[in-house]
Amino acid sequence: MKKILACFIGFLFIQDGFAQQRPNVIFIYADDLGFGDLSCYGATKLHTPNVDKLAAEGLRFTDAHCTSATCTPSRYALMTGQYPWRKQGTGVLPGDAALIIPTDKITLPKLFQQAGYQTGIVGKWHLGIGNSVNKEWNGELTPGPNETGFGYSFIFPATADRVPTVFVENHHVVALDSLDPIQVDYQNKIGDDPIGKDHPELLKMRSSPGHGHDQTIVNGIGRIGYMSGGKKARWVDEELSFTFLAKAKQFISTYQQKPFFLYFALTEPHVPRMPATLFKGKSGLGYRGDAILQLDWTVGEIMKQLQETGLAKNTLIIFSSDNGPVLDDGYQDESVTQLNGHTPWGVLRGGKYSAYEAGTRIPWIIRWPGIIKPGVSKAMISQIDLLASFAAFFNKTLPANEALDSENMLDALLGRSLKGREVLIEQGGPLAIRKGDWKLIEPREGPFKNTLTNIELGNMHAPQLFHLKEDISEQYNVADKYPAKTDELMKLLQKIKEQTGKNKK
Repeated sequence: MKKILACFIGFLFIQDGFAQQRPNVIFIYADDLGFGDLSCYGATKLHTPNVDKLAAEGLRFTDAHCTSATCTPSRYALMTGQYPWRKQGTGVLPGDAALIIPTDKITLPKLFQQAGYQTGIVGKWHLGIGNSVNKEWNGELTPGPNETGFGYSFIFPATADRVPTVFVENHHVVALDSLDPIQVDYQNKIGDDPIGKDHPELLKMRSSPGHGHDQTIVNGIGRIGYMSGGKKARWVDEELSFTFLAKAKQFISTYQQKPFFLYFALTEPHVPRMPATLFKGKSGLGYRGDAILQLDWTVGEIMKQLQETGLAKNTLIIFSSDNGPVLDDGYQDESVTQLNGHTPWGVLRGGKYSAYEAGTRIPWIIRWPGIIKPGVSKAMISQIDLLASFAAFFNKTLPANEALDSENMLDALLGRSLKGREVLIEQGGPLAIRKGDWKLIEPREGPFKNTLTNIELGNMHAPQLFHLKEDISEQYNVADKYPAKTDELMKLLQKIKEQTGKNKK
């Protein structure tokens, strides 16, 4: 009788929409990929067949968001379930920054560990390492990703345009020569390495003036920050993606008999865009377009491995981006001159760094064969909600006053409901609040446009109100026309700013 009852309960569990075996979860995180950069989102100048296939087999969201229009804060929110503007020091970090993720609180990978998953990160980190700026790069680097919940980590510390340009596997720099120790400084030049500012003739990709990519030269590319030593450990940009892909595939292969969570943080199409020879010139849109084709190929390679190992059916894949697009972000790589009619922002206004929709509205695709019905969802969701949503999936209660901004969006993620978030805060320069189809950008001092990137930031002296259902491109500020709605959203934004804690289930 007990055996029959157990079988019946298992049958109901499957019918309710969940696989009887816990799914593997792979979160593929692009870097600076815009809402209009993929052909499944309307791009016509670029063809991304592998991501398109993922979208055709899964659920594609049209109102999905990262929390912030730059990378470090978005990644902080993803990991912690907390809006990054609540904590100082969560802006874009230098390469020598200390760890900003708390090691004594719940994080997304810790949640998976508690559910019995093997956890791993491969790719970009950019959330700091160690307890201070001054760290011993030639010894054990801790705390870092491992202490925040990843059983395995293979990363570079910050971004590809910042030193140190090395891989870190778990707690140590890969291929470090003890006779050539690494030093890093973001204030003063160290060592004898040439810098881009003084030796532009050594650069294979010129830096754009004013961005700061004119310091230590590595692989013919000027970086932000100064570095000496570690010559054997330094990466070659053209091999970055292949290296990360190899490590991601190795992680999948190693743990294919166990449930695993892999956070695969790609570097494309972030600067410096230096794709492999296989992709150079292939897009006709300069190196940025080539990098997106490389990204698409990488996604295809992961999907191919899952198919060949028999893991595809029981693997949930989420594909998204950390913020909106940018063209000239520090290097003269033909991203502007060879745009050729491509619109990385799609129909949206703004881009990376911006409070307008293109800053945080990003591609988001989720596929779980046999469980998630393919289609398109208009539900408003945010990456900050993955923590609470997976907690609900695993039937776990989050600790009190942790992940306080994360909401359970499991039904929307699985395609069971078109109801997403009712309210969402977006962080560009100023903060913006979404409530349904209404969006308000708070007043903020500062330049309206970033002249280096040619992106509108959204700073204005007065509130900006948009009705996105009628004006998705945010061309018409209707704050004066609807003063009551403006006042309502201003008060709601202030209330959320002052919120200090709550329990989440």
